[in-house]
Amino acid sequence: MNDTNTGTPTEETPAAALRVLVVDDHPMWREAVARDLAAAGYDVVATAGDGPEAVRRAQATSPNVVILDLNLPKLPGVEVARELVRHDRAVRILVLSASGEQEDVLEAVKAGATGYLVKSASREELVDAVRRTAVGDPVFTPGLAGLVLGEFRRMATDPPRRDAAGGPTAPRLTDRETEVLRMVAKGLSYKQIAERLFLSHRTVQNHVQNTLNKLQLHNRVELVRYAIEKGLDD
Repeated sequence: MNDTNTGTPTEETPAAALRVLVVDDHPMWREAVARDLAAAGYDVVATAGDGPEAVRRAQATSPNVVILDLNLPKLPGVEVARELVRHDRAVRILVLSASGEQEDVLEAVKAGATGYLVKSASREELVDAVRRTAVGDPVFTPGLAGLVLGEFRRMATDPPRRDAAGGPTAPRLTDRETEVLRMVAKGLSYKQIAERLFLSHRTVQNHVQNTLNKLQLHNRVELVRYAIEKGLDD
């Protein structure tokens, strides 16, 4: 799957323009989530009940957001996430799982998930989470965001990554990209960053995407981790 999404979503993008794929192995839960999102105005382009089916349907429909359960037949949700991100770095993955265990949350984020909600979340929380996930905001059930950031800070104490020659990797970012990255690390939304720097929303998104490409990262959550490693969240 290539970058065939119909434009990069912004905070002003109407719900009807956001393409959503719902993946869950329980038919009643899967269809209920799909109905709730469709009723909220989202374009639910497909649903899937197992891992391989999720990959196939994502490739066929190019969703902006994938609502993904972790406990899937044939191919685990974490592996589905890795496969989807490998084929399309623009896709956003929101995990919707019955588990709130630390290991499951961290594995999902490392696999490319931008957000993580437990299934006790309300309909309103889910609808809002899809909108925020589409524009790249990290979205977590209360308590889980702190867990993820705590793990990133712990990992920041590990030895720095090395390049092929044995020296530390040092991607070159522009001053503006670094400025935007610092604000991302502090949890500001694209809209807030745009207002503070007197830039357009799209310009901020472009800076973030360029930074992701330079650092070979997949999503904003990984970008926050990188910024913490560099001490940019101070």
